[in-house]
Amino acid sequence: MIEHRPALFLDRDGVLNVDKGYVSRIEDFEWVEGVAQTIKTFNERGWFVFVVTNQSGIARGYYTEEDMTQLHAWMLDELAKDGALIDQIYHCPFHEAGEIARYRKDSFDRKPKPGMLLQAMADFPVKREASFLIGDKPTDIEAARAAGVGAFLFRGGVLSEFAEWALASFEDGVR
Repeated sequence: MIEHRPALFLDRDGVLNVDKGYVSRIEDFEWVEGVAQTIKTFNERGWFVFVVTNQSGIARGYYTEEDMTQLHAWMLDELAKDGALIDQIYHCPFHEAGEIARYRKDSFDRKPKPGMLLQAMADFPVKREASFLIGDKPTDIEAARAAGVGAFLFRGGVLSEFAEWALASFEDGVR
């Protein structure tokens, strides 16, 4: 029998890193304070940790999917140095107004639609009712609710403090 576990879903820009607009290079990446601690703490609790990120900069031609993949590999390596593990990063490179033809389309994965969260729950044995997302935009919150998980709007500060507050609120029935 597979044991289902809760999942912490995290948006990327504005939650893991300071949102400077279409961050695609290591030299432009600035961690939000408390990210590694947040992920490590949830790892230690036995939770899955997923990143779900819209990456319309790919469709817009600002950077390539390879650029994003390299940045994500660097992020994972940096987090691992602190004992923090992201189970999977899900991204959506599509946008209806994209400049790059193969990425110019509507997508069920693009938040506020729930595709990336639903895919994570299909790929891993996630306990949906015990899971929540931290995002920095209303579209993140809409995607989480559409996927049937809790949602909390992060407006900056120390992520580890916010995540502990969100977990306590979630356990108290705030969704």
